[in-house]
Amino acid sequence: MLMRQQGKRSNKQMDIQQKKKLSFITIGLIFLLSGIEYAVILPTIWMYLQILDAPPYFLGLGLSAFSLSGLLSGPLFGHWSDRTRKTKTILLLSNVFEIIGIGAGAGSSIFGYLTRNTVSGDRAQVFAAVMACRQAGLLIGPAFNIFLRLCDFKLGPFVVNKYTSPGLFMCGMWLLLQLAVALLYWDLPPAESSELQTVVRPKQRGDEEEEEEPLMGAEEEPSDTYGAVIIDPEQSETRCSPRRLSPPPPSPASPKAEEPDPFEDFSARKEFLREEVIVLLTAQFITLFNQTALETMVTPLTQRYFGFGELGNSVMYSLCGVEVILGFFFVRWLSCRVADRMVLAVGLVICAVACVWCLLFLAKPRGGYSVELSEFGIGVFLQLLGLPFVAVAQVTLFSKVTAEKTQGFSQGVRRSIGGVATILGPLWAGGLTGNLYLMLGMMMALLLLVMVMVVLSYERLVEPPVVHHASDSTESEG
Repeated sequence: MLMRQQGKRSNKQMDIQQKKKLSFITIGLIFLLSGIEYAVILPTIWMYLQILDAPPYFLGLGLSAFSLSGLLSGPLFGHWSDRTRKTKTILLLSNVFEIIGIGAGAGSSIFGYLTRNTVSGDRAQVFAAVMACRQAGLLIGPAFNIFLRLCDFKLGPFVVNKYTSPGLFMCGMWLLLQLAVALLYWDLPPAESSELQTVVRPKQRGDEEEEEEPLMGAEEEPSDTYGAVIIDPEQSETRCSPRRLSPPPPSPASPKAEEPDPFEDFSARKEFLREEVIVLLTAQFITLFNQTALETMVTPLTQRYFGFGELGNSVMYSLCGVEVILGFFFVRWLSCRVADRMVLAVGLVICAVACVWCLLFLAKPRGGYSVELSEFGIGVFLQLLGLPFVAVAQVTLFSKVTAEKTQGFSQGVRRSIGGVATILGPLWAGGLTGNLYLMLGMMMALLLLVMVMVVLSYERLVEPPVVHHASDSTESEG
């Protein structure tokens, strides 16, 4: 009988792990397709606007519109996923919005799901792999433009050409993804997620308690560290453990308790108005502002100085995708050996060097065609080199310094801050393509600001210590 129960438990564990693996693969496909969409549409949008005789700032308006729906829906979807833990429904709904061309912010729910189903030491690796999927989409996307640019036919009353075919193509791709989410993605219930060995963020000093009434009186309250084992966050955040940490199993005698409302004692002021959280949100805003501003500037710049069309831009984006994918895999390896805050600092330094290079050599190009092209290539290389460091480090740190039970909403707030940046960045760059000194100077000033903030708050950019109370181990042994 005991062997039969152990066999059933082992089969159940294998089934859960298989579902988890397929769900993670589906999330990778979502990010892959979002990258393909961006790479298919971005190289052609500038030429399409020129056909319409639109002024340059319309390019910024068009790119900013991409981020508006995600800005509004991210916190709402995150709040929804935290309360219901039904991420699958959110993904199916967001895919419908993508199909009809509005877009949605399911990324907050995805990052909340990943946070709840990964341990702290492995989280940077998982986030880096997911972000690399999007960059793989940016790499694959331009290949589709090679045949999409040859389209020239009518579909009923609609004209399908090299400017309208990308939208029709992406509609079909999102329909296929909808089928993949329906068949390959699972929302694992809380009882199973504990078997998946999810680590829960500990309470910090000053947080409101959700525990039962203490046995001792208020005047006899023990010290926070009495009878507890404290795990040093500096050690845990730089080590990718080969095994997962699991919470103690529930007592068989006690009935299964209902999950408490994750927002019962939630305070946005306590959660977000903390030094380390503000620093990470500022880093999120500034890096995305600079990135989207440079992306907006690239296509007019390559057309003006190098005569690139949609094919030349597609090849350029493919090469950029190769670099960024390699960068994410390098950061994935590095995250096991270096603290997240160190990865963030290195990324910001690289971004600052890249911005200085662009100010010196791209704001007013000098020399012949080959010299200017080389200077442009080095500037783009440096900008993309720092991106994986900053992107992975800030999202990983943010998941560690905010509460896990409301991680979907917190990630929604983080992505909304990024959404504001991706709206303002193209608007800023779109109107200043003829004045690169002003555009790049503002970007450099923002980078210096966030670097100073990181230096001043460096000691706080670390996961809070995990405290295991002696009573927990006593109950589990009993």
